[in-house]
Amino acid sequence: MRKISLVLVSAMLLTFGNVLANDSEPKSGSNSLSKQISEILSENTLTSNEVDMTAQVRFTLNKEQEIVVLSVDSEDANLENFVKAKLNYKKVNMSSFVEGKLYTVAVRVAL
Repeated sequence: MRKISLVLVSAMLLTFGNVLANDSEPKSGSNSLSKQISEILSENTLTSNEVDMTAQVRFTLNKEQEIVVLSVDSEDANLENFVKAKLNYKKVNMSSFVEGKLYTVAVRVAL
């Protein structure tokens, strides 16, 4: 009987330890960055041909918190040029960031 109670207590301790170890505060750094990128790209002069086009944008942040676009993967060259021109060296505001960290954001053009 004593062994069963020891096993039960240790299982409860492990369960509560795992629950308390999880972050209760969501990380808003990348979410805030996505919102800022959305605002930068919101003003555009793309035609109806580019609507519903998608692109994968890989970028990093330099020490001045500016976006440095590394690559844009898209089937449309106009969309690639637009994203590069709009995002490259635009300053973003982040409370904590790591210089040189690679980010990937999916961009979709919609009306």
